[in-house]
Amino acid sequence: MLAVTALWLAGCGGDDGGDERSSMSTSTPTQEGTGTSGQTGTGTTTGQTGAGGGIDTLEGASTAPVVVRATNKETALLTDVRAARHEGFDRVVFEFRNALPGYDVRYVERPLLQDGSGSETTVNGRFIARIRMEHALDADLGKESAPRTYTGPDRFSPGSPEVVELVSAGGFEGVLTWAVGLKDRVDFRVLTLKSPARLVIDFRNH
Repeated sequence: MLAVTALWLAGCGGDDGGDERSSMSTSTPTQEGTGTSGQTGTGTTTGQTGAGGGIDTLEGASTAPVVVRATNKETALLTDVRAARHEGFDRVVFEFRNALPGYDVRYVERPLLQDGSGSETTVNGRFIARIRMEHALDADLGKESAPRTYTGPDRFSPGSPEVVELVSAGGFEGVLTWAVGLKDRVDFRVLTLKSPARLVIDFRNH
């Protein structure tokens, strides 16, 4: 049991920061249109034996939508977006200053339309996973001139095995949308982390 847990913890380290593995809550996939998903708050995952005989670092992952309704009373302010390769998966992280938003993570077909304007957003990669975050903004409307809380690029390529590109698809009426361009329609899992608040999506990379 200790050896299995050590292997899982090793898979969570890397360029994205060692603290990404603490205070973890895993969202289970839901069927289309249910509007909610269950969560577990154990903070550890023992893993399962995969087809190749090794430890499955993405226990519970699938291609089904994962939807969790917003419960945050204050608007979650986005401060960082990043992605990095880990052993067995590519990790995408959305970090927030003050709260976690509700979210809807799912594969979508092209064209991907920009929130508000309806303009088409181009995304490199054969497949697109859309991450829609509700009661979330990338600017602080409570301050004069509404300064941006996220000042990073709206489009970037992390150079990881599966994730081709991350693209901002707009912010409109308290909803932030990003798209992840992928080489394949791989399984994914959704995690939430605390201190700071983070929404994490892991995409299988082999």
